[in-house]
Amino acid sequence: MFKRILVVCTGNICRSPVAEALLKQQLPDRHISSAGLGALQGEPVASFARQLAEADGLDVTNHRARQLTVTMIQEADLILVMSEGQRRAVGQQAPQALGKTLLLGRWLDSGKGRNIPDPYRKSMEVFEHIHMLLKDATLTWSKKL
Repeated sequence: MFKRILVVCTGNICRSPVAEALLKQQLPDRHISSAGLGALQGEPVASFARQLAEADGLDVTNHRARQLTVTMIQEADLILVMSEGQRRAVGQQAPQALGKTLLLGRWLDSGKGRNIPDPYRKSMEVFEHIHMLLKDATLTWSKKL
């Protein structure tokens, strides 16, 4: 069973903290955390992402971005990333982790899988689209786990 799940994106202020909060809501018995490959360390969740999360009853107010480390990778049972490029980047830091590093959007698009694009510095409409993808992706993962 995957007890320790790590969600990774780029800055750890838009996608991964919201996915983390969604998974915590859906899988309360698991330890779920998030980090960024190029984290904007110490920054809170981006404004549009926070607004959408709060509208869904998620509390992301205490989140602060943190940089992905090899220790985090090693401690995780499952690592969920937003893109194949991020999967490769995790593998560069810890090659043994490639087998447990999968796309968050793996089950989207009728099981074909897809990347979840970065909405950073984009419009509210883009954030809304990404938020829906995160909700769909996390819900599907929570059913599979």
